[in-house]
Amino acid sequence: MTPRKNGQKLLVWASQIDQNTLTQAEQTASLPFVHPHVALMPDAHSGKGSAVGTVIPTRGAVIPAAVGVDIGCGMIAVRTQFTKADVDGNSRKLPELREAIEEAIPLSPGNYNSTDELNHYFARDKITELEVRAEKDGVDLSHSPQWREQLGSLGGGNHFIELCLDEEDRVWLFLHSGSRGVGNKIAQKHIKVAQQLCKTWHIDLPNQDLAYLPQGIPEFWEYIRELRWAQRFAHLNRAEMMDRFVNVFRRWIGPPVLEEERINCHHNYTEQEQHFGSDVWLTRKGAVNAHPGVKAVIPGSMGTRSYVVVGRGSRPGLCSAPHGAGRRFSRTDARKRFTEQDLADRMQGIEYRHGPEWIDEIPDAYKDIDVVMDDAADLVQITHELRQILNVKGT
Repeated sequence: MTPRKNGQKLLVWASQIDQNTLTQAEQTASLPFVHPHVALMPDAHSGKGSAVGTVIPTRGAVIPAAVGVDIGCGMIAVRTQFTKADVDGNSRKLPELREAIEEAIPLSPGNYNSTDELNHYFARDKITELEVRAEKDGVDLSHSPQWREQLGSLGGGNHFIELCLDEEDRVWLFLHSGSRGVGNKIAQKHIKVAQQLCKTWHIDLPNQDLAYLPQGIPEFWEYIRELRWAQRFAHLNRAEMMDRFVNVFRRWIGPPVLEEERINCHHNYTEQEQHFGSDVWLTRKGAVNAHPGVKAVIPGSMGTRSYVVVGRGSRPGLCSAPHGAGRRFSRTDARKRFTEQDLADRMQGIEYRHGPEWIDEIPDAYKDIDVVMDDAADLVQITHELRQILNVKGT
């Protein structure tokens, strides 16, 4: 869709939007170091401080709470050589595959790996890389003594693992997660520092969660170093889980898995980029990189379709695109509106973990992913459409 202008520094791609989300985006866009404008993605909804689905270019400053507490959260997808016919031969055993995934990958907040599990799987090289990087960059991890055990764990909320089929009935492995507890600790630490500094400097902010770190101070670069470490942790966390998923799937289906394609992308992060002739710190809070030719993954909600895309490089869109369906109702509201039976009806034909814990993840609690993708038509090109046949979530 053609974006509509809202004020001097806000462009909106969302056809489904509420006033609170717009207000949050307007407040973010009003900050003096935002340049040239904020881009509000089609899946945008209210968040903490900044709306989820906001792309924020800043000169000489970063806003830790805009990146959020799940630093580096994102998606990973693998296309295999298998087809629907291969899975259909084992369709009665889909519950066994789901249970094997649940055994191989710790689910839900607070559930981590044992030392034996880390040694048994593929994590050792990834942990070594992160240890070396932390030492080289002076990243303080004393707040998270179990960060190693967190590598290769899913978490809860809208994080998931799925087995999918594309438009040609090819089999994809698919999952969504981020930097887990260690990323949360890093984010909370620097959000607090930014808020304290802005208070000390008597800076008037529209919202305390828009507190920022100016580039000329040591606290800024400490945040950037630890942010980049957490983003790498999130990338490797997804890679570790995918390696385990591939291994479990191989044992279930029989032949070795050939990875025809692997895509691993963030949708909560900050990077240095150039836009409209200026070097900026670009924060994608619930948005993916959509530079020309860049591949990304945009998931729907539980029970709906997801999309593999390639960026079109939209300059007004700051070379970004939506990161998913985006919530319509809060978790509390969803639990009031929908029942476990409603969820079961929406998940017909999909193997999943039954229970009331996942009512707030029902597709009806989210925006229509197809409307979101229509709104994003000038931001990305769809290359594959995925439909899930198995879903695993933590609580």
